[in-house]
Amino acid sequence: MAINVVLCDDHAVLRRGIRDTLIEAHDIQVTGEAGSYSELREVLRSAPCDVLLLDLNMPGRSGLEVLASLKETNSDIKVLVVSMYPEDQYALRCLKAGAQGYANKAGDPVALIAAVRTVMQGRKYLTAEVAQMLAESLSQPVQETPHAALSERELQTLIKIASGRRLSDIAEELMLSPKTVSVYRSRVLEKLQLTNNAELTVYAIRNQLV
Repeated sequence: MAINVVLCDDHAVLRRGIRDTLIEAHDIQVTGEAGSYSELREVLRSAPCDVLLLDLNMPGRSGLEVLASLKETNSDIKVLVVSMYPEDQYALRCLKAGAQGYANKAGDPVALIAAVRTVMQGRKYLTAEVAQMLAESLSQPVQETPHAALSERELQTLIKIASGRRLSDIAEELMLSPKTVSVYRSRVLEKLQLTNNAELTVYAIRNQLV
């Protein structure tokens, strides 16, 4: 029986690359694709889905918010997060939020096939790096970084500001109002005890967020 996979990523070219990789496997079929949370909801109404390959950075609702929504509805869909964000910043956060695995888009595309099969079997898919981080987090108390207290949107705002984006650009990318993004920026500054964008950028670089 084939594993039904739905892809959710707002980059059509990357989606196509993932799809082309997956369909090479005899036991996997891509039953739907979406570029945003609203599109994903529509796709899931009609397309069978065993495993959802989910990007984190999407317009509208973020990947972590989608994870929370699926968890609230007691969905049987297994979620494999596939993202460009660094594993050391996001993998454990995603696993705690309910994902069955985390893969980096920059990794070996063929590994995605193994990842899909692994989560379909009810097991967690972890790269060696993530497994090591998880083992370390269990064996010793981890000193929480200040940005660990940020919400998903606040963390996205921090990363985008540190990457040189203007608030208006960030608002457009996240499909939010500039006022809302400004509120997120203020919260980030307050939580990190910083005063301006330059300090935010230095913080992000020091903590390897960009």
